[in-house]
Order: sequence, then C-alpha cells, then structure tokens
Amino acid sequence: MEFHAISTTPRSKPGPFGALGTYRSLTFELAKRDVLGRYRGASFGLLWSLISPFLMLMVYSFAFGFVMKAKWPQAEQSHAHYSIILFVGLIVHGFFAECLSRSPQLITSNANFVKRVIFPLEILPWPMVASALFHTFMNFLVFLALHLVLDHTVTWTIVLLPLVLLPLVLLTLGVSWLLAALGVYLRDISQITGVLATAMLFLSTAMFPIEALPPQYRWLLIINPLTFIIDQARAVALWGHMPDWTGLGIYTLCALIVLYLGYMVFRLTRRGFADVL
Repeated sequence: MEFHAISTTPRSKPGPFGALGTYRSLTFELAKRDVLGRYRGASFGLLWSLISPFLMLMVYSFAFGFVMKAKWPQAEQSHAHYSIILFVGLIVHGFFAECLSRSPQLITSNANFVKRVIFPLEILPWPMVASALFHTFMNFLVFLALHLVLDHTVTWTIVLLPLVLLPLVLLTLGVSWLLAALGVYLRDISQITGVLATAMLFLSTAMFPIEALPPQYRWLLIINPLTFIIDQARAVALWGHMPDWTGLGIYTLCALIVLYLGYMVFRLTRRGFADVL
C-alpha cells in the first residue's frame, strides 16, 4: 500500500479530530485494508462478519440461557427473547474489547510507519476504531434480523442507537491513543488488556441484569464504563424507551476528557517511539 499522498502535508491540524480531517482519505484506506485483510483467503470472505456474531450468540445463549437458566426481568414485559437481550450487550462489549486488545500493538506492529518522518502516527487509532465500527454495524444487522424472526417487532427508537454509541466511540479513541503510546514502552500491557476485556464483559450488564447482584456488589458494574452504554442500547433497541440524555451528556463530557488526555499523551511520547523500536 502506497502513501505518497501524505508527503505534501507534513503537518496535521492540532487535535484528534483535526488529524482525521487532514488525512481522512488515508484513514479510509487503512480502515478498508484492515477490514478486508481480516478475511483475506477465507472462502466466505466478508460473510464471516455476519456468520461470526451469529455463532457467538448461539454459544452464549446455550451457556447462559439453557445451561445456567439465566432470566431477564424485562423479557416478559417486552416479549424480547433472552438471546436478543444478551446479543445487544455482546455487541457493545465486542466493539470496545476489540479496540482495547489491539491498541497496545498499534505502534509496535507498524514499526515501518514510525520510521517515516512524514507519516501521521496519530491517525492510527482512527482506522482501527472504524474497522471495529464496521463489525459492530454488521453485528447489528444480524441483531435486527434475529429480532424480527424471534420477537416479530422492531421499535422505532432503535434509530437513536448511533447517538447512544457515540460517547463510547469517543472514550474508545482516547483509551486507544493512551494504550498505543504506553504499549511502545511497556510491552506487558498487551497481556493485561486481554484479561481486562474479559473482566469488563462479566463485570457489566452484558451477561446479566444489575438486579442479579446483591446491592453491596452492584458498584462493580456501575463503575464499568460499558454498563451505562449497554443499558441505554437496550433501552432504545429493545424496550422502546428514550435514552437518558442527561446521563449521555455527562458520559460524553467524560469521554471527551479521556480522548484529549489520551491524544496529548500520545503526542508527548511519540518522539521516543523510533528510539525504542
């Protein structure tokens, strides 16, 4: 893949969004390469982006719905199938977990880019997040199909789902910049993020409602940044409720703080990348 176009623009605009605006065509190409590269050589190609979430849902539904007999309080009132309720949480977690696990290797796995003085390293989280969003979109297509088949209904409030996910996208970008920078100097971080991603799955409302825990332990789920987004995603996609706009506003503000802090750390540490690599 060639990057001749970037040589005419050696400096990007300040800030995380300015960098994306300056190199949006490069970002798109990198994101496309990431998506297509994942399925290169596979017989079904991009169809695996639809098949994989369906298989994943079958496994979790069997384990939690059939074997462990898990129940959901709202299921009887809304007539939503347990598998569909579970799937929403898995989709939200899957997006964040993919970026969390890949971020520490963003720079170390692209060492050839570090040696290119004119290459804008700060855009690397954008293609990764865009690729994860593509798979999230494909997962929600599967969700819609299964929701129609199993529950025979779709609520109109599902159109608000992008607004619910936007704060999580901003938070994920900030975390990605931070981990990408730290991953250059602390290689053990990549071992921790995998465990952390799994912990965030089981310490959120992705697998069970918060009411399933005793009151003294519910704070473990509340402090998980995925819990609020998962609950809001279910509210608009399944229960037909309007999102908690106040909560989303506060979440967005916090996410923007994390985003700019992560970007600042990345910019301050990037000068030493070449020496370490």
